[in-house]
Amino acid sequence: MDGLPPRRTAWRPRKRPVARPNDSRPKKRHVAKPNVWQRKKQPVARPNAWRPKKRPVTRPNAWQPKKQPIARPNDWQPKKPPPSRARRIARKRPVERLAAEEAAHREAERLAAEEAAHREAERLAAEEAARREAERLAAEEAARHETERLAAEEAVRREAERLAAEEAAHREAERLAAEEAARHEAERLAAEEAARREAERLAAEEAARRETERLAAEEAVRREAERLAAEEAAHREAERLAAEEAARREAERLVAEEAARREAERLAAEAAARREAERLAAEAAARREAERLAAEEAVRRETERLEAERLAAEEAARREADRLAVEEALRQEEEERLAVEAAIAQESERQAAEEALRRTLAAAHPPAKLKAKTEEETVVMVADDSRVVRIKTGRLLAAHRYQVVMAEDGLDAARQIEAAAPDVLVTDVDMPGMNGLQLARQVRGNPLTASVPIIMVTSDNEQLRAEAAAAGVDVLLGKPYPEEQLISHIKQLMIAQAGS
Repeated sequence: MDGLPPRRTAWRPRKRPVARPNDSRPKKRHVAKPNVWQRKKQPVARPNAWRPKKRPVTRPNAWQPKKQPIARPNDWQPKKPPPSRARRIARKRPVERLAAEEAAHREAERLAAEEAAHREAERLAAEEAARREAERLAAEEAARHETERLAAEEAVRREAERLAAEEAAHREAERLAAEEAARHEAERLAAEEAARREAERLAAEEAARRETERLAAEEAVRREAERLAAEEAAHREAERLAAEEAARREAERLVAEEAARREAERLAAEAAARREAERLAAEAAARREAERLAAEEAVRRETERLEAERLAAEEAARREADRLAVEEALRQEEEERLAVEAAIAQESERQAAEEALRRTLAAAHPPAKLKAKTEEETVVMVADDSRVVRIKTGRLLAAHRYQVVMAEDGLDAARQIEAAAPDVLVTDVDMPGMNGLQLARQVRGNPLTASVPIIMVTSDNEQLRAEAAAAGVDVLLGKPYPEEQLISHIKQLMIAQAGS
């Protein structure tokens, strides 16, 4: 402040260390330094620690009554004499009392903090237990939902596998039919290609032979013409020599002028004869060339006519062969259809006779009537090593609302029957591992499954009828059989089983 003397350090008594409980640290030795002022350390602010009251802050513009100036540590004050020993002891006692109160207050705060921490730990443990219980219940609910979802996915997967198997079987049948048609078409094309190549080879050989004959004929004609020309030239040369000899003799007889005239006439005659010979030779060559061209044109036309006749004959033969092949295929298909219809009719008659016999026996011994199972309650097991047959039979049974269980062979069917017996067993005869007769004997030998109706499907029912009856087979169906007949037998067996 302006106008005041400079600040001086006020004299303060030396502070001694306060004894604290649970303080095992070695005490420092304080060396007394005279006239050294020490600032009092302020306690560290703690959440629940005791704090001294704050004095109101003096606002700059607020009116306050005039107060006496308070002596501050750093303000200038007149120097005081050091206190006596009695006064120092009197000052020390309140300090020790305050230190004890401070230690007690701190111990109370520590116990309160421990109690609060214990309660907080118990609250956190309760919250953790509640959270874990909620997590356990949520996990159980999630596991239940996951189990239901997996079951639904498994059902969808099985349905997709069944549809995929049906689609694969359908595509396999279409592929085999396409391969068979492609093979027939390839064989037909190969046969046509072989016939065409053979015809081309024969035509080429014929053309080569005719060309050879034509060249030989031309060569013979040329040689003959050369011979005739040579003979004509020799004859003319002889005549010329004779004429020359006569002319020479006549020239000798006549005068030189006559000889000259005759020589001139001879030369003129030779030139005319040469020109005439050349004209005749040119005409003969032109005539021969025209004859050759006419002969070649005639040969070409004849060859084209023969080739057209041959191709027409081949086309007619191919069409006739195709017509005969189609007629043969239709005839074989008609024979197979008639055979299948006859087999179905025989099987139907036999099944009708068996059904009449069964009804007669049932009328002679009427059983107590019980309610038979419905189609939805009936479980039918299909045991067959053919996947196509399993899918086809399962589709037929599912269309009539039966519960279908599939078995790949006899061993698989035996394992599934031991686990859960079906209401009706439809099995094939020839299967790897365990055939249908062995499976029927095992089912009849087990007291738990001895009453299960057994329907056996076979292509040779006459030979296996006695063995199947001895094995305990109820119904023996021959391949092929009407689908309605299988459903009728299952219904009758279930009614008979309910009556027994």
